[in-house]
Amino acid sequence: MRFDYALQRVASLNLMETRDEERLTNLEILITQQDDMVETLSRIVHEQRLQIDIMQEQIKRLQNKMTSAGGGEMASEADETPPPHY
Repeated sequence: MRFDYALQRVASLNLMETRDEERLTNLEILITQQDDMVETLSRIVHEQRLQIDIMQEQIKRLQNKMTSAGGGEMASEADETPPPHY
């Protein structure tokens, strides 16, 4: 009887160790996936930052063009003539 109990106990411990190893493996996989995701998101943010910098420079150039062409000042709404359909 005691031998059977000891075998059951050992089998139970082995099963627990297997479950712990399985859980540990799953956690390691999850961490690896999260690391990959963080790296991907970081790369995307960097690329977007570069695009934003380019667009800001383009906006500055367009503003300079408009100012030098005389289109930098807009008339106020009161100074605007209403369209003919009014």
